[in-house]
Amino acid sequence: MSILLPQIQSPLRFKFLGLILIFCLLIPKVEAQKTELVWLTNLEEAQAQAKKEGKLILLNFSGSDWCSNCKRLHKTLFESPEFDAYASKNLILLNLDFPAKKKNRLPKEQREYNDKLAEKYNKKGVFPQVFILDSEGKIVGILEYPQKDAQTYINTLKTIKVK
Repeated sequence: MSILLPQIQSPLRFKFLGLILIFCLLIPKVEAQKTELVWLTNLEEAQAQAKKEGKLILLNFSGSDWCSNCKRLHKTLFESPEFDAYASKNLILLNLDFPAKKKNRLPKEQREYNDKLAEKYNKKGVFPQVFILDSEGKIVGILEYPQKDAQTYINTLKTIKVK
């Protein structure tokens, strides 16, 4: 016994199929699911997490609202899917920001904390400046700026090993 469904022979059927086709063509390609990277602002917290997870720490000194090279580095590297994939598996991310504009000013405690770490790690005040630290806070590598693209940065990161 078969069930026969009535065939729709109206112009509505073609409009409906046309709308489905247009909808399918307009849907943007689905990208690989991007992880939401977490940027810490406290070295001690980053060290504890690095010890626990057996990862290195990427320490980024940034001037988010005034340093054009910092903005380029962020766009070229930190926002790339390649970095996202690599960092989520291999790095604890630590960002020390030094914004200049009053509207972006960090709380006093964070400014003082960032200044203290800048005295230790970035005495020359270079921006952007990216260090790779072990879980004890020892510098084990420096990520030079600029590099060609995200993959070049990642290839550099892959060569940095804890001694």
